[in-house]
Amino acid sequence: MKINAFADVSLRAMMVLAAAPDGGLLTTQNIADAVGTPYNHVSKAMAKLRELGMIDVERGRNGGSRLSSAGRAATVGQLLRELDTRQDPADCVAAGGTCPLITECHLRAALARAREAFYRELDGIVIASLPTSRQMTPVFQMIGLRPGL
Repeated sequence: MKINAFADVSLRAMMVLAAAPDGGLLTTQNIADAVGTPYNHVSKAMAKLRELGMIDVERGRNGGSRLSSAGRAATVGQLLRELDTRQDPADCVAAGGTCPLITECHLRAALARAREAFYRELDGIVIASLPTSRQMTPVFQMIGLRPGL
């Protein structure tokens, strides 16, 4: 299974926030720099994470984001399920019309079961447990911060 770019950016943003120094606030620009992704993409991911209750945001000059208690407990599988916008794992129903094989197709259900098995496998992995100091130290140094791990 492959996750989409939006889910990838969202997971990486959560990992950076999990490693933030002393649970401190990070700006969206800090996170974008840390994950090597354009600010606009990270900004959209942060808005969605806030909507899902995964992060807390403080506005203002010294504002930023940090993981919420729900974000600290969130698993990879849980977040990917929330971010998966595709109803159909295959293009059975697309803009060009419905696949002519859909009425007797067993592939669609098999792919849906495979996707759920993929998420279930990731349900045991808490996102906040993923970043390590060895991994994050150079990232935070690059953006001028100390890692909190």
